[in-house]
Amino acid sequence: MNNISPLATVHPGAKLGDNIEIGPYAFIDDNVEIGDGCKIYPHATIFPYVKMGCDCNIFPGAVIGAIPQDLKFDGEITYVEIGDRVNIRECATINRGTKASGKGVTRIGSDTLIMSYVHVAHDCTVGKHCILVSYVGIAGETDVDDWAILGGSTVVHQFSHIGKHAMVGGGSKVNKDIPPFSLCGREPICYAGVNIVGLRRRGFDSDVIRNIKDMYDVLYNQGYNITDGCARIEAGFPDSPEKEEILSFIRKSKRGIVRGNDSAHEKGAIE
Repeated sequence: MNNISPLATVHPGAKLGDNIEIGPYAFIDDNVEIGDGCKIYPHATIFPYVKMGCDCNIFPGAVIGAIPQDLKFDGEITYVEIGDRVNIRECATINRGTKASGKGVTRIGSDTLIMSYVHVAHDCTVGKHCILVSYVGIAGETDVDDWAILGGSTVVHQFSHIGKHAMVGGGSKVNKDIPPFSLCGREPICYAGVNIVGLRRRGFDSDVIRNIKDMYDVLYNQGYNITDGCARIEAGFPDSPEKEEILSFIRKSKRGIVRGNDSAHEKGAIE
């Protein structure tokens, strides 16, 4: 049984699961699907073509499914898809996709936390178990892989890619791809090490973490360019999921990965 405030506005075309709470002055439009156990707090807004999984919480002032802030958008039907157990905090905004991108959908993975005043632009994909801290803004067609964390007030250039288990320091300006398992920050943004604390919390053992650190040491601290560094990693390390993730990410990068820190750069590390 659902608990819907008489002061809420819910379009009759919206599809609601079971055990949903909708607070006063919340607005839910046509062509919206909300899964079981979700809680929509007062003054939250969900526009058309949003599909939401189970046990999500949408806090006051959040706006989900507004049309993209993209001049290429021409009124076409596009979507927002949200997984299970996603928390979207106060005044966060998540825009629909655009057909011009070839995607037409903005996605948020399960168990992700979108903190207050975060903006997720058109056609972005945010993976599972991610945390976007308050005031993060990710521009259109950005991909944030599973378990990534973006510190508060970080801004991300369109078409960027944030790798799995990466952590970006607060206030960063991301204009290059952030490789998986890495810790990046400073101004201008650069590689600052491996996300050791995050990896330990997620059950990576010491040998795996050391292997990741050694691979990035080859890439950033031994004077190789990207191609040669990847070749050294390919030849010099045993096969592992982490090795495959790192090499695949770098080889597919369209914007290029972040440079090393200043001391490594002086030694001839890649940019």
